[in-house]
Amino acid sequence: MQSPTLNQSQPTVNISSQPPAAHSEHPDLRMTGMGFFLVAESMIFLGLFAAFLITRSMVEVWQPEGSEVEILLPGINTIILISSSFVMNRGAAAIKKNDEVGLRFWFGLTAIMGVIFLAGQGYEYAHTSFGLTTSIFGSFFYVLTGFHGLHVTFGLMLILAVLGRSLKAGHYSEHHHFGVEAAELYWHFVDVVWIVLFILVYLL
Repeated sequence: MQSPTLNQSQPTVNISSQPPAAHSEHPDLRMTGMGFFLVAESMIFLGLFAAFLITRSMVEVWQPEGSEVEILLPGINTIILISSSFVMNRGAAAIKKNDEVGLRFWFGLTAIMGVIFLAGQGYEYAHTSFGLTTSIFGSFFYVLTGFHGLHVTFGLMLILAVLGRSLKAGHYSEHHHFGVEAAELYWHFVDVVWIVLFILVYLL
């Protein structure tokens, strides 16, 4: 007697070698996300600045003798950092004209100026007459300038990433340059924060 056969048909799977169509109709929200990120960063700095001003108003002797800071070197550093924003803007303008060489030149120059800024800050740290725990002023001085220095360092990493990717021909163009715009926006943010910090710590 012949046993009945079972029909074990398998469902047909249609495997296409073509990737699904990109949702090109969706808006590009990457710069919006970058904006929200910088707003969050701003809140951190605003909190630090508020703590600085409140504490200063409550302390009778804000800068004890021997805790004075020099203005010349930070002033030069300020000029360098502010100027670097204009230099970087030239690089961003260059890629919008498909000028990859101009992008590399101006971003490279910005990176050099950022390194000079950090070197100047390191020199200042090495020659201050007070430390992190010497006074409340010293604590705020190192926390504020050091936290900003970390942001400058991160900005340099973004610039170097852009420079590295720009070595690949066609990676950036007049229509595709999000990395360039994000690095530029972040660097401008770092510059604005430094201006406020310089006024509060060195001038007031």
